[in-house]
Amino acid sequence: MSLQLGDIAPDFEAETTEGHISFYDWIGDSWAVLFSHPRAFTPVCTTELGYMAKIKPEFDRRGVKIIGLSVDPVENTTKWSADIAETQGTAPNYPIIGDADFKISKAYGMLPSSVSGDPTERTPNDNQTVRNVFVIGPDKKIRLILVYPMSTGRNFDEVLRVIDSLQLGAKHTVSTPVNWKPGEDVIIAGSVSDEQAREKYPEGWEAPRPYIRIVHQPD
Repeated sequence: MSLQLGDIAPDFEAETTEGHISFYDWIGDSWAVLFSHPRAFTPVCTTELGYMAKIKPEFDRRGVKIIGLSVDPVENTTKWSADIAETQGTAPNYPIIGDADFKISKAYGMLPSSVSGDPTERTPNDNQTVRNVFVIGPDKKIRLILVYPMSTGRNFDEVLRVIDSLQLGAKHTVSTPVNWKPGEDVIIAGSVSDEQAREKYPEGWEAPRPYIRIVHQPD
């Protein structure tokens, strides 16, 4: 069964390129990004893993942990890391799960429950649905799900933008409008009454319609 926004992210134990982890313990009180890959040594994913390593400090600054997943034994993923370092200029500096038994891919709705066998005998095309990005909050709830085709590299700058929006909204009960960037005006969430909004924003707000209440981004 596929996961929905607001669902609790399944917990799991797994072998990774940085050793054995228990997912919830690994997340702790942080936000997390889990992003998945059909197989090791796939070209588009190689560029993605390298780019994530380059921008990891941006995730660190936001209190977000990142972890990859590949439908492969860990030893294959470890070998892949050397290729990523050589071709992309930066080796993965975060754990990558070796989902050789498909358990995590199945738990997260990326592969059907009927999948079995030797993962190394499957082609990337067999696992083409394992191209997801999950953003998970400190409460272990899924806050974002993105699914990309194998032919299109993921935009992780957009993932950072969404995280900025999610974290701002969680702290200040606001929403962000189309193409919003940090520092731009935001919208008072619909769950906030006008009375509550007046307490929070005594200077008022701009309202081109009663249901669109625009304020400057809170600090």
